[in-house]
Amino acid sequence: MSSADSTVLETLAAHRLVPVVVVDGADEGARLADALVAGGLPVAEITLRLAGGLDAIRAVAKNRPDVVVGAGTVTTTRQVDDVAAAGARYIVSPGLSAAVVRRAQAHGIPVLPGVATPSEIMAALDLGVDVVKLFPASVVGGPAAIKAFSAPFPGLRFVPTGGVSTANLADYLTLPPVLAVGGSWMVDRKLVTAGDWDEITRRTREAVALAAQIDGRAASTSSTTEENNR
Repeated sequence: MSSADSTVLETLAAHRLVPVVVVDGADEGARLADALVAGGLPVAEITLRLAGGLDAIRAVAKNRPDVVVGAGTVTTTRQVDDVAAAGARYIVSPGLSAAVVRRAQAHGIPVLPGVATPSEIMAALDLGVDVVKLFPASVVGGPAAIKAFSAPFPGLRFVPTGGVSTANLADYLTLPPVLAVGGSWMVDRKLVTAGDWDEITRRTREAVALAAQIDGRAASTSSTTEENNR
């Protein structure tokens, strides 16, 4: 793993939440980034689901260098080249494409390919990837799947995405193999189109507080267990 990979992944691990953002154009991207930062979360995965996604990535990378902006829904090598040129600091793909992974690695950008099966995990490991996106998490088994996968693949870390919400956040974040979770509840597309940036900030702040509370409880439980085992 390169130092660039390590730095970005450490940032994602520190914040524990990766907002999966659907925005269209530079203005929406910039405003969304401002709302996230106001809520205490300088991280965004801007997807390429809309035509203006690339412009949004470019705007955030240029105007908000304090935000760790990534590109999501990257499925082709051409898109890898485009998002790299736009300033994306990490790449997320819905599935595992060896070509996409290799092109991202050639650019020196961390890549989180989507996996759902042991075979896909093994293919990712063969490509030198040790952090993957479990997708769609709720469909392929959620926390139970991560527990099952962690036995044969003990060094692997996951960013589960798809069906993650405040209701099940603790089920994921309390699992040691989970680096962070990807979710869109705090950046709902309807809020973006309505320009309700204050609500996005409120939801983001709430999510950040919940994640910190969950991690705090987990650390306390672990400390108590260690004391009892002495």
